[in-house]
Amino acid sequence: MLHPIGHEEIEHLLGRKPQGSYEIVVRHSSGEARVIRNEPFLDDGTPMPTLFWLVDSEERRLVSRLESRGAIKEVEALIGLDRIAETHSQYSQERNKHIPDGHQGPKPSGGVGGTRKGIKCLHAHYAFYLAGGDDPVGAWVAMNLQ
Repeated sequence: MLHPIGHEEIEHLLGRKPQGSYEIVVRHSSGEARVIRNEPFLDDGTPMPTLFWLVDSEERRLVSRLESRGAIKEVEALIGLDRIAETHSQYSQERNKHIPDGHQGPKPSGGVGGTRKGIKCLHAHYAFYLAGGDDPVGAWVAMNLQ
């Protein structure tokens, strides 16, 4: 599923060669990549729990700024762990749709970004939201980016 159009762009945005197959799933109106969807396994077979990855440099910087000011605890308290757990379940189900039937061996686990409980990474929630996921954490990030 490697997306040949934009491969150099993604390599530049990541600052390295991607370690697995991906598809650009969200672009800016200008055509620049915002979010990629990773395959559930890296090229070497290692499970990849992060399905959606925010690649836009400026948005990554702005989300990092939110995290550095303590937004993870703030949004966890605002949304609540039960609703966040629902989001993790939806994310896991979406990722598991991309695991080949009959796959033997380790599989990715956890929800958004591999998290089992609470929030680990606002970037992953925001990427899921931008890709069309029902993610209240990602929606909160979208409303609070500056």
